[in-house]
Amino acid sequence: MRNPIARNPITQNPITAWAVTRAFLLLCVFRVLPMPGSDVSVDIKVIYQGWYGVLSTGVFPYDDVTWQYPPAAALAVLAPGLLPFLNYAAAFFLVCFAADAAVLALLLYAVRDGRRSRRGVWVWVAGVPLLGPIVYARYDVMVTAVAVAALLALGSRPRAAGALAGLGTLLKVWPMLLLIGVERGPRTRSAWSSALVTTVVVAMLFAAAMPGALAFLTFQRDRGTEVESLGSLVFHLGRHFGWHGRARLHYGSVEFLGRHVHAVSAVALGLSLLAFGWLLLWRLKARTFTPCTPSDAAFTAVLLFTTTSRVISPQYVVWLIGLAAVCATARASRQAGLPVALVLLVAPLTQLEFPIWFSHVVASDTLGVVTLTLRNALLVAATVVACRRLWRATVPAGTARPALDDGARSVLLRKR
Repeated sequence: MRNPIARNPITQNPITAWAVTRAFLLLCVFRVLPMPGSDVSVDIKVIYQGWYGVLSTGVFPYDDVTWQYPPAAALAVLAPGLLPFLNYAAAFFLVCFAADAAVLALLLYAVRDGRRSRRGVWVWVAGVPLLGPIVYARYDVMVTAVAVAALLALGSRPRAAGALAGLGTLLKVWPMLLLIGVERGPRTRSAWSSALVTTVVVAMLFAAAMPGALAFLTFQRDRGTEVESLGSLVFHLGRHFGWHGRARLHYGSVEFLGRHVHAVSAVALGLSLLAFGWLLLWRLKARTFTPCTPSDAAFTAVLLFTTTSRVISPQYVVWLIGLAAVCATARASRQAGLPVALVLLVAPLTQLEFPIWFSHVVASDTLGVVTLTLRNALLVAATVVACRRLWRATVPAGTARPALDDGARSVLLRKR
């Protein structure tokens, strides 16, 4: 007798599986199927819609400390205006849905000739619903679509890839890391110069056309330690041993306020600088570049900066899922195994800590702390494994191993 699972179109056809899972997500964000915990759409209905009203007048919300995004983010916030027959929140959900579909289409196109693996398609199809409806309630999936397009274009169109990376940088900064693994020589010069020109020209256009385009730089500087970040575990545990700080909405997210918060935030910034130093060292030492090196390096770089950030908002995981999907399409990728699997485990734990058990996280009770600790531990593990694999795949044997393997890893683990 044939296995009925093998004949199930949902498990055999990624398009069918995508349609079923995304229908579920749409039902969740439209509150047809209410999700337990916090309402993920509140920010859209209150904050994003408020920004839309300001941006529609031709200026940035430069007096609003919750606006912490580069100037091209205005395009994402204004995009729901393309659907004027819907209210803002409904239109926003559908724009995110379209971006999700665009990522699927890009991955399917990339694997059409069989030279790339369909595993990457399934990573995206499965990873997004594991993260949950937050994917359609923030604009990060739009940025991820641009990033996936950039990485997939690197092989044949480095200038286009660079332009997309530059645009992505002005959407949410992190796509500036996408080109870290491009092979030295003409390809690097072509991609990096295209990215630089795109970033500068588009930023100048925004600065000239809309006042307040660079206000986000000041607001980012004043961010603290968010309750979901790696450093926050110090205070979650400290609450059980006499620390008397509090968790409050601050600069657009729930952060810890109180004694020693600035010190922990400084440590997080130091870890991010250490991560940058490791990437620079890797770039100088790397000698073996293959077609999968750019996506492997981009995945590793974004993991590094996500894990060490003062803020690990749940929607950040969609970046990792998108980059993991690109890595998984490359048959020779060193990241397509354990690191990608760890990111897929991070996704449901992230959905548990927000929105489902977010009240427990804010309260620092046992359920919240254990869930958050496990999620962050998996992020640390994925980061360390990805760094080791990237180094071993690209740096000649006998080269001194980087500090992150030992020193930085111990710092990260101690911070947990």
